[in-house]
Amino acid sequence: MEELIYKIISIIGVIFIITATLLISSKKRFRKKYIYPFLIIGGICLEIYSIYINNLTFIILQAIFIITSIFGLIKYYEHKHKKWDINF
Repeated sequence: MEELIYKIISIIGVIFIITATLLISSKKRFRKKYIYPFLIIGGICLEIYSIYINNLTFIILQAIFIITSIFGLIKYYEHKHKKWDINF
């Protein structure tokens, strides 16, 4: 039963990452404020599964993926706030 829960978590993570990737590559313009959280949630789910299966390569890979996605989200919000910043 425990193994099934971790596999479901990994499937949810993959779904989030695939959805974000499809949104990025779609013709419609989607806001990055929606895409980055999908990537972060997907990365966290896959990180949990990587820890469960004790695969060091994937643990490191997912940690870097999560950090990069968080960095992208921060840069998005910094750019968004600078865009509206008016200096008198």
